[in-house]
Amino acid sequence: MTKPLAGKVALVAGATRGAGRGIACMLGAAGATVYCTGRSTRARPAPVGPIIDPLVLAQRPETIEETAEMVASYGGVGRAVQVDHTDAAQVKALFELIKAEQSGLDLLVNDVWGGDELTEWDTPFWELDLDKGFLMQQRAVHSHIITSRYGVPLLLGRGGLVIEITDGVDSTYRRNLFYDLAKLSVIRLAYAMAEELRPHNVTALALTPGFLRSEAMLGLFGVTEANWRDGAAKDPHFSASETPYFVGRAVAALASDPNVAQKSGGVYSSWGLSDEYGFSDTDGSQPHWGRYFAANVAPPDKQA
Repeated sequence: MTKPLAGKVALVAGATRGAGRGIACMLGAAGATVYCTGRSTRARPAPVGPIIDPLVLAQRPETIEETAEMVASYGGVGRAVQVDHTDAAQVKALFELIKAEQSGLDLLVNDVWGGDELTEWDTPFWELDLDKGFLMQQRAVHSHIITSRYGVPLLLGRGGLVIEITDGVDSTYRRNLFYDLAKLSVIRLAYAMAEELRPHNVTALALTPGFLRSEAMLGLFGVTEANWRDGAAKDPHFSASETPYFVGRAVAALASDPNVAQKSGGVYSSWGLSDEYGFSDTDGSQPHWGRYFAANVAPPDKQA
C-alpha cells in the first residue's frame, strides 16, 4: 500500500475523540507522523460508573494516548502530547517540542471544540448563559487562533497546509448564537490566514464533516458502530451519518494533493471531497450529507 504522506509531520489539535481522532488515524494510514493533542490522558481518573451524558467531556473515557496508538496501528507514527490549546504558554511549548523533534511541520489541523455540553439549542440569545457562550468562544475560536499563531511559523518554507474543522459550508444559521458564531468564525479564520499565507506558499482552508457518527453521538443514540443504523429509530437523519474516518480521509486526500493550494481560503465538505477524490467511508459507502440535507432537512422552499 502506498503511503503518500510518508515523511510528513502533522499536528491534530483536538485529537482525543470524534473528528480529530478519525483525522489522526487516517493521516497515520497515509504514513504521516501525527502529534495528537488534547486534555484527556490516561493520567486523568477514568469515569466512575455509567456515562450519564455522552456529551459531557469529563465523563468520556477516550484519551490522546489511545489515539496515538491507533495512529500507529494504521501504519503511521503517533505521538500523544497533553495540551490545553486555550493556554498560550502550553501551545508555545508544544511547537517548541515539535521543532526540536522534527525541525518543522507540514500539516496543522485545528479541531479543538469542547462546546457540545455548552450549547443551549434553540434558545433565544437574550436567554443564553453568557458564561457558557464565552467559554465556547474560548475553546472553539481562541484556541484555534493561539494554535495557528505558534504553529504556522513551523509550516513556512515547507509548502504546508492548515485545516480549520467547522460545521457547515455556508452562512445558514446554526440554531444557537454562540455556536453559529464559533463555526462561522473558524471559516473566516481560514480565509484570513489564506490571504496572508499565500505569498509563503502555505495553504489554509476550512473543512466540515456531515452528520458525524462520533463516540459521543453513538452514546447519545444508545448504539455502537456495529448496530449504528438502529439509531435512526430516534432520528431518521442518523441514517445519513458518517464515521470520523470519512472526514479523516478527506484531510488525508487534501494533504496528498499537489494542487491543494488552489483551494486556499475556501470551505469544503467531506462529501464534496469524496466526490472529487473518490474515497469512501470505512464500510465502502460514500455518505453525502449535503444531498441528504437538501432533500430531507432544508425548508421546502430551499429543497432541490
